[in-house]
Amino acid sequence: MTQYQLPLKEYALVFGSAVVVTFLLTGLVRWAAQRAGAVTPIRDRDVHTAPIPRLGGVAVYAGFAAAVVLSMQLATLGNAYTASSEIAGVLTAGGVICLVGVLDDRFDLDPVTKLAGQILAAGVLVLFGVQWRLLWLPDPDSPSGGTTVGFDQVQGTLITIGITVVLINAMNFIDGLDGLLAGVAAIAGIAVFVFSSRQLYLSANDLNGSQPPLIAAALVGACVGFLPHNFSSARVFMGDSGAMFIGLAMAGATISASGKIDPSAFGPRSTIAALAPLIVALAVVFIPVLDFLMAVIRRTRQGRHPFSADKQHLHHRMLAIGHTHRQAVLIFWMWAAVLAGGSVGLVFVDLERDGWVYGTGVLVAVLVAATCSAWPWVRARRLGRRRRQAVAGDAADLAS
Repeated sequence: MTQYQLPLKEYALVFGSAVVVTFLLTGLVRWAAQRAGAVTPIRDRDVHTAPIPRLGGVAVYAGFAAAVVLSMQLATLGNAYTASSEIAGVLTAGGVICLVGVLDDRFDLDPVTKLAGQILAAGVLVLFGVQWRLLWLPDPDSPSGGTTVGFDQVQGTLITIGITVVLINAMNFIDGLDGLLAGVAAIAGIAVFVFSSRQLYLSANDLNGSQPPLIAAALVGACVGFLPHNFSSARVFMGDSGAMFIGLAMAGATISASGKIDPSAFGPRSTIAALAPLIVALAVVFIPVLDFLMAVIRRTRQGRHPFSADKQHLHHRMLAIGHTHRQAVLIFWMWAAVLAGGSVGLVFVDLERDGWVYGTGVLVAVLVAATCSAWPWVRARRLGRRRRQAVAGDAADLAS
């Protein structure tokens, strides 16, 4: 199999242009949002204590779009557009979902209308060829270790729309603390970039696999460029326009990487590489999905509507046990890095030979993240126990 050099300088240009454009435009968007009245009011369940402009997602989308346009002019990455129209599909569908988000940020669309917009944007992805067509299933009787299952047009369309809508809402759901979503999305994007670049390398620059790392590089740059404006204390919120766009772009990169290329053509280890972007996406949305399921169960047991608002989400609980706002965000980033990093390891580690090393590393990372998460609660319990012991000792002294 012929090896080649990844165009890392061109990827760096794509990343850097997204950072710069997003950073510069966010201030302008913030001013425009204030003028248009697109400001987040203070609600009981919110953490912020003052009205904050939203629509920051417009700058995120613009930075992503600028990076994509630049990539068209580059010697190597420009070839990605000759292979398929997938990147144009992500850009077009991203514009649709960003517009839906802008309308929601300004006029508070009802859930049915917003869901219809999400399905429409996912349908645009399908029209441009971003569609899940293949699924690899383990098969011990197969020489390659698995069997490839193909989907027809209807099946592929339904799967693509389903994955896209789930990722859109998962990313939107996690947008509860300053900088949380942008950081988690950047970490997820880095992981998808590593996975898909590895896949591209193993396929000897098959143009069919050149779109996912390009989408990921532009998305990571846009998120990084937005973070200085959004990290605690935020001067502007991403809003639904940004959260839903990030979910759609992540779905586009994931489906492009995992849903088309036949993994069985690469052998057992490369099969993992071909499926890895999906694993990353599932790993990163694990936390918001877990939070969502816990919220539904909690509210149902309390006799409330499962989609009613409250202040018992995971990020609210982190604040309640004693973490500062920034500490809570950093810990969520840590968990995202542990989950995404564990997925990345599947590409580079020979599990039969070094599986115990990989497993030990993941376990240590999980324990460190868990310790950091629970430390204020543990410290409070220890202090409470010492105080009770001190009070008991004083009472004994008085009694004697």
